[in-house]
Amino acid sequence: MRFGLRELLFLAVLLSVPVASFIFVFKPRNEEIRQAAKEVETKTAKLDKLREISGRIENIGEAIEEWREAVRIVEGKLPSEQGIEEILEQVWNLTEKNRLTILATQAEPAVPTAAYMELPLKVEIMGDFDAFYQFLLELEQLPRITRVHQLMITRVGYGKSSRRAPKPKPDEVIPPGAMYAEFTLSIYYEAGRRVASGQ
Repeated sequence: MRFGLRELLFLAVLLSVPVASFIFVFKPRNEEIRQAAKEVETKTAKLDKLREISGRIENIGEAIEEWREAVRIVEGKLPSEQGIEEILEQVWNLTEKNRLTILATQAEPAVPTAAYMELPLKVEIMGDFDAFYQFLLELEQLPRITRVHQLMITRVGYGKSSRRAPKPKPDEVIPPGAMYAEFTLSIYYEAGRRVASGQ
């Protein structure tokens, strides 16, 4: 068998058909398949993430309901303007019950905080320390939200005390545990209803 120009051309055409089909058919097809596999992988990852999130949505819904219930409970402890007088009456009853003497009270201007208001009352009180401690414990148990801060306790007859604290007479016997206290009692109430600050 002789190889001439005609055979060489036939061999070149014969070899060029698979090369051309690889370049023009198989290579683009493989690229499309690779691209489709990437898209399938991306969509599968998104579906997995969606399943995970949708599984959490039930838990998130339950958590939101729990938080709403907690907010309702806290809001239930926030009185209206009329409810503040009731709280003050409860506080004064606690002082009488514990045999404490209120020397002075002064309402400060109401302070807006978040979705509620804070009414600070400066209070000066005198009595037995154990009774004052019991008063604080009972104050903490009130069904409404209150806060005691800026507390200063002075033993009667000792140290520096307020100008309003009674000064013992030189011959007066001071009972053990007698004390004088100044503190700010904050009462929280609904922000929609303001309380006029008075003195």
